[in-house]
Amino acid sequence: MQVETTALDGVLILTPARYGDARGFFSESWNKQRMLEHGIDLEFVQDNHSMSAEVGTVRGLHFQSPPHAQDKLVRCGQGALLDVVVDVRRGSPTYGQHLAVELSAENGKQLLAPKGFLHGFITRAPMTEIIYKCTDYYAPDCDGAVRWDSCGVDWGHDGAVILSDKDKAAPALKDFDSPFTWEG
Repeated sequence: MQVETTALDGVLILTPARYGDARGFFSESWNKQRMLEHGIDLEFVQDNHSMSAEVGTVRGLHFQSPPHAQDKLVRCGQGALLDVVVDVRRGSPTYGQHLAVELSAENGKQLLAPKGFLHGFITRAPMTEIIYKCTDYYAPDCDGAVRWDSCGVDWGHDGAVILSDKDKAAPALKDFDSPFTWEG
């Protein structure tokens, strides 16, 4: 398991080893003992899996507020996507900064998005599947979003995007009153 730190405190890029042959490959996408060896001590309680049929589908930028804030470990099971996190921890020296990482079935990379970060993605291939683990259960009363195009992210996509009604109605980052506080 390769673990890369990023300029955003707590955001990690994980690349599990793959063992392949003519049939395909095998990879451990999560192993608690190996994660502990890298200082990652998270207890996941829910796995989510979504599929987006069209290229240019944007989901996000989403968060779940305290007391049900979530750490997420995100990977792509099929296709390709640009995965994005934005720091929204009040008082953080990197507040409003973002990181974008290409996740694909081919590269096997995963992104660890800690509590206090918005999360979203745009699909780069048809029939793209995203699979992610969460450290808290989905709580509709804590669910929220910030407008995808209000954080200075280069999504690498020309043309129209496909959005849910929730994401179309989300406030801009400049109008967002973050429920998260930096504890650094």
